[in-house]
Amino acid sequence: MWQEKNNALYKKFAFADFSEAFAFMTRVALLAEKMNHHPLWTNVWNTVEITLNTHDAGDIITEKDHKLANAIDKLLA
Repeated sequence: MWQEKNNALYKKFAFADFSEAFAFMTRVALLAEKMNHHPLWTNVWNTVEITLNTHDAGDIITEKDHKLANAIDKLLA
């Protein structure tokens, strides 16, 4: 479940290992590039944390963020 934190959508993902986490990040990167909406994220070993907000709208949550969040969730369905 995505959480609203500090004017952004946030979600933490855990994987079996670094390779799975990195593969997930690669798939997210392709989505983000296609949607021209790029996340703020971190990766430490098997954990990926993603924060989404729209910088050109004043760092608030917009429909672009919800669309990307939904697309990211579908990668894991």
